[in-house]
Parts: sequence; structure tokens; C-alpha cells
Amino acid sequence: MKQKLLTTISGFFIGIINGMLGAGGGMLAVPMLKKLGFSQKDAHRNAIAIILPLTVFSAVLYLIDGRTTFSDSLIFIPTGLIGAYVGTKLLRKISSKWLGVIFGAFMIYSGVRLLLK
Repeated sequence: MKQKLLTTISGFFIGIINGMLGAGGGMLAVPMLKKLGFSQKDAHRNAIAIILPLTVFSAVLYLIDGRTTFSDSLIFIPTGLIGAYVGTKLLRKISSKWLGVIFGAFMIYSGVRLLLK
């Protein structure tokens, strides 16, 4: 029961963060999945699977509301897809330890950058 409540509350906040900040919900999803017993790599893989429908849903809402246009985002999509492909290949090769270090460093960098802006 406690685990179900934790996942429900986490999913709610992951959705809020993802809707407000883009795919930032993954920064909440990865630690939560690790807390639920997932390995470092499995947490990252599953976080991506969680974030995909949330991101698509948020994007559709922003498009419907007229807050953005598809053409505004189009310039990033081709290279983003290439980067996603490279990232999935790298995830197979990188150790869980280094993945955690890189993820933690990215979270710290992102937090400091946001605070200083």
C-alpha cells in the first residue's frame, strides 16, 4: 500500500515537472525508480518510457493552446533523434557507476545554472 501511494504521488509530481519544465520529470523519475529497487540503468530506461507519453501529452496541450508551433520545435527534432539514438547505444556501454556520476553531475550543473539565471 505504501509503495502504491509513493508511486501515485511521484507520478503526479513527475507529470507536473514535465509539463512545466519539459522532460525534467526524468530527474524525479530516476531517483524514484531507484528507490523502488530498479538498477541505475533500468531506472534510466524506464524513466524515458515514462517521460515519452507525458512529453507528447504536454506538447499537444501547448500546441492546442497556441503557446507554441510545431515549426518552432522542428529545428531540434532531427538532431535530437540522432542524439537519442547515440544515447541509447552509449547507455549499453557505460557502467552503472559512471552513469550515476554523470546523472548527478548533470543535476548539479542544471540546478546551479537555474539558480544563477
